[in-house]
Amino acid sequence: MRLPFTGPVSRRVTNSHQTRDEARDDDLALLEDDPLSVPLESIDTASDSGRRQPGTAVRSYQYSGSRRNRSCQFAIFIAILAGLLLAILLPRRRSGPSVSRVAGLLPCGSSRYSINEHTCYRNNFLCPVVNKKRTLRCGSDCYLPDEYYCDAGKLVMLQNSDHGDTTPSTDASRESCKPDYFHLSDPPYENYFMSDCSGASQIVVTSPLVDSDLEIIGPRLLIAWPAGNSGIVAYFSPENGINGTLGIALENIAGTNRTLNPLIGGVTGVLSLNSSAILDLAILGSIRTIREFIEGPSTLTPKIQDAIEVHQLPDGGIQLNRQWLDQTTETYLTLHSSNGTSISIQNGKPRFIGGTYFFNSWSSYPQLDQLGAAEIINPASQSLISQNEEDAESLAFLSYSSKILAGAWRFLTYFGRDSLISLLLLRPILSEGDGGAIEAILGAAIERINSSDGTVCHEEIIGDYASYLNEQQGIDSADPLCDYKMVDTDFFLLIAINEYFVNTAAGPSRRDPFLSRNASFLSANRGFTYGDLASATAEKIMRVTAAFEQSPVRENLIHLNGGQTVGQWRDSSNGLGGGRIPYDVNTALVPAALKSIALLSSNGFFPSYPGWAEIASARATFWEDNTLSFFQVNVTLERARDLVDSYVDVTGFPGKIDPSELNSPVVFHGLALEGKDQPIVKVMNTDDCFRLFLLNGTDQGQLSAFLSQAADNILHPFPLGLSTDVGLVVANPAYGEGSVDVKEFTESAYHGTVVWSWQLAMMAAGLERQLERCEHEELAYCTDSTLHRRVLEAYNHLWDLIETNREHLSSEVWSWVYRDGKFRYTPLGALPPPDGQSPVESDIRQLWSLAFLAVKRNDAYRLPEA
Repeated sequence: MRLPFTGPVSRRVTNSHQTRDEARDDDLALLEDDPLSVPLESIDTASDSGRRQPGTAVRSYQYSGSRRNRSCQFAIFIAILAGLLLAILLPRRRSGPSVSRVAGLLPCGSSRYSINEHTCYRNNFLCPVVNKKRTLRCGSDCYLPDEYYCDAGKLVMLQNSDHGDTTPSTDASRESCKPDYFHLSDPPYENYFMSDCSGASQIVVTSPLVDSDLEIIGPRLLIAWPAGNSGIVAYFSPENGINGTLGIALENIAGTNRTLNPLIGGVTGVLSLNSSAILDLAILGSIRTIREFIEGPSTLTPKIQDAIEVHQLPDGGIQLNRQWLDQTTETYLTLHSSNGTSISIQNGKPRFIGGTYFFNSWSSYPQLDQLGAAEIINPASQSLISQNEEDAESLAFLSYSSKILAGAWRFLTYFGRDSLISLLLLRPILSEGDGGAIEAILGAAIERINSSDGTVCHEEIIGDYASYLNEQQGIDSADPLCDYKMVDTDFFLLIAINEYFVNTAAGPSRRDPFLSRNASFLSANRGFTYGDLASATAEKIMRVTAAFEQSPVRENLIHLNGGQTVGQWRDSSNGLGGGRIPYDVNTALVPAALKSIALLSSNGFFPSYPGWAEIASARATFWEDNTLSFFQVNVTLERARDLVDSYVDVTGFPGKIDPSELNSPVVFHGLALEGKDQPIVKVMNTDDCFRLFLLNGTDQGQLSAFLSQAADNILHPFPLGLSTDVGLVVANPAYGEGSVDVKEFTESAYHGTVVWSWQLAMMAAGLERQLERCEHEELAYCTDSTLHRRVLEAYNHLWDLIETNREHLSSEVWSWVYRDGKFRYTPLGALPPPDGQSPVESDIRQLWSLAFLAVKRNDAYRLPEA
């Protein structure tokens, strides 16, 4: 495995802080005898965490034993002593590791504290946990960020906070705080999920397999949190220096059927090492930092890495912690040997002998308000929760009241395109109304619109990475930022708004309450309503689509933004093969968004533009009818066979190919226009799914031709077409004719000859939509028995592939190896990347890959078995 340096994992810090906190008495600490600690002795201050009034700032604790009744202290001392004697003398059952021994009490200055009752800032200042939330430090105070903010070390009450003398919520679900846990295996990656009312965590344990490529797969513990899109990664190496000999795993916790327990804002578990190991590198902070290290050039920012501290704890354990660039938030990781032996630190790197280790990991970043599966899924679809338990749990893990996250672990934050496509595919099962999943998705997208020009945010940048990027601009701030470089997300938003507010039962009555909300996420948007911001995006779409209607030339199509190589869902550097004018955006998204604007206008939206209903409708039809021809690729039969033979020779494709299966010219639509010195990027692809799913074409000849080529390309095996045993590949460069480098579109490239789950779902839903039209429309293709059957065959073939690969459908993307005459599933991250490209992993759960909760095979279109 590549590591950027061989020096210390961080700077080592000893427990030698001399501060005013040394006056605190250790006998006022909390005993951590289970993952949710119980006070050993209540803290007798006016700011007792158990009885905090929500509107009151939490002052820092100045511990003083003199306030105690001496007889009470003596009685407690005797009780503790008796307990310790019993613990020593009584026999113990050795059924397995027990988290009750994880860390006991951790030092903070001269005091000791329990992880679940306090947070230790800068190793010397304690702030309490209040109502299962970690308070933050502000000068000499502690506070909850939903009630106060910190300004130059002073607390300021938020104007819209729900403060006052009300008592904490006694909601039954919050009081019970029942943890949700599940485990998903995708060797060499083992994924564990834990969430409760105090936080959500994902753990990914990577351990090499016998056949793993040891250049890219090595022992790794990764912890990811939706809160702040933050986490920890720790890389281990075998002490003997022989790669492939060290294996790591999580062990079941004694007395449970799971490997993890929750902490406030974190997680605790038991890690096993099969041999002695060195912790070579740790990264604490932003998932963006971690992801860019793993999938980029493996470089790190010294200012971030140098802030990591390693402490040797008094009981022999170790603690890694780092204060974020906001100078407030901190991330922590502790490890203790289960047999009580000390973990040594040599040259700044912790060293472990083979065995089991208790770990605690947590962050003080404010947690998100998670939605349960029953809150995300609408009442009519509640049976899915028990029928598809893993997928329902995965959807819940990604769902929060303020936004729905894109994927676990690499994209645990807002991504506009991902959430809006997911809304469109999952809409039949998603909850509606105030507090429902659909409004959470729409609200998150609208909140993040650039109010100056209507552009919809692609990805939010929050937490430590926001501080980092702000600092690069000379700004001392942790305020969130947005990435606006994508050109497709604007169109998806208007399509989704129309789908909810026009096409659902609840939508019309929710329009005014929803659009009257005031934006608050971005400071630049404060003062704007959701209606204002949505109108800004509609105005932009009407503005950028007008020129093509007046003059339908290539120059007036939608291009990627200047200086950008990405702009739609194929957003890796080579995803569009160097093209500048994307196929999906121009032929499907633009006309679908214009149709949506027309329908919304007809239903009372955009009152400032009363003519939009007619203008947008006519423009939509014009774009729909006049854009496909720009992207169409026609390859003669003889030339197509030669190109496939050449592709096999160049790539060394190991499968069996029978070019005689091609019996007619090959037709498809290229990925993009204006490729690398080529007018069109001649890569066959699955992006036909957008037009099938979003549009009902009315040009009869065009519709029949489009369906014919789409069906043929689905049915033909790769590399003649798109079909493999593991699904449809999203790109086939065999017919590229020099417009692309085929070595950039391989089975290990993120948008290469790989399978994306949500594309399978949209293709299946789109084919069904076109088949359904035959039941209520008079279409030429419906009466063409040969073509109609071909579409039915494609639909059934696709669903056969989907059902064969059901166990992988909830993953983001997967690849294949060809063995024993078949394409065999393999995780994308297990393959070495193409030359010149960085390795890319796949999320075990991706939001839009959960679409099969709603997208189902229609048995009415099932062909009888031959």
